[in-house]
Amino acid sequence: MKPKGLLIGGVVLVPAILLSLVLSMILLFGSPPSAADCSPAVSLSISADTKVDGYSTEQLKNAAAILNAGKTQDLSTKGQMISVMVALGESGLRVLDIGDGAGPDSRGLFQQRDNGAWGSYADRMNPSISASNFVRALQKVEGWELLDPTIAANRVQRNADPYHYQRYWDPAVKIVQALSDAPFSLSGTNCAIPGSSGAGDDLPWATAAIYQPSALGMFNRECVDFALWRVNQQLGSTRAPYKILNSTFRPDGSNLGSALSWRDGWNARGWPTGSAPRAGAVVWYAPGAGGADPTYGHVAVVKAVNADGTYLEEGYNGNPAPEDHKYYTRTVDNHVPSAFLYVPGSEEKK
Repeated sequence: MKPKGLLIGGVVLVPAILLSLVLSMILLFGSPPSAADCSPAVSLSISADTKVDGYSTEQLKNAAAILNAGKTQDLSTKGQMISVMVALGESGLRVLDIGDGAGPDSRGLFQQRDNGAWGSYADRMNPSISASNFVRALQKVEGWELLDPTIAANRVQRNADPYHYQRYWDPAVKIVQALSDAPFSLSGTNCAIPGSSGAGDDLPWATAAIYQPSALGMFNRECVDFALWRVNQQLGSTRAPYKILNSTFRPDGSNLGSALSWRDGWNARGWPTGSAPRAGAVVWYAPGAGGADPTYGHVAVVKAVNADGTYLEEGYNGNPAPEDHKYYTRTVDNHVPSAFLYVPGSEEKK
């Protein structure tokens, strides 16, 4: 029997025989290529004719030096973009022979300090060497690919404002795309960027038959199915085999389960929860809350947070028939849901 209610949270415990059938079919017929945590570094294509609006030849050559340093050290595409982002935020992609009030001894593209950690003065003023030193420091940050780019950058630079670099992310992507020897899109990098997942109704099996197991071990087009798809996107997993499944989420071996058990599942995994909406967070409704199903509750995803404290919610199976099992968006008051479940790395923006 299908659950009733304004916000429908379906049963998702897939019978073992069905999962076995799905796995057998994958082994028999093959599956899409495995997605790496983040794509390999891009290669360069730059000449005297290379132009990027708003940037000089000198700036582009410095960006190229940064990208080469990353590629030499097997840095991913996301890491290359973070490196260019930091140089934009610190020096505007210029080799500066001057510091600032907070760091009068800072020099070069990355404004590296004269504290012994970044080499000699000549090293800090050399685009390739200073970039290589930044890349090595970034790679030492535990779990950096799961972090918001500006947070990962801050773990290296340790500047006072951890969100200083956020405004330079889009320009960095633009520059890396322009200097790459082959076209690529940010969504195609499979980079893990919590809080920056997906765009609209992009569930890969949006037309699949309901009440059948999805690739995530949920039932196709249930609220939990879409929410777990978004979680995988934020962890950089956009193709099979997916990083997070219904059966592998909890460390105790239990299924993540229906919407009813998602907060318990989050707690079992040790992931953070709270009462404030953040982009990319899973919205958890206890049974009956906000019109959710009185037995199973409901889960959705925060698409964007509005200035007035409300947020734009997206999800699946959140409307009565005949609009059930379809994608929806709506504006929701912050106080309606029971909790917000955060993907690690989506630190609260201040």
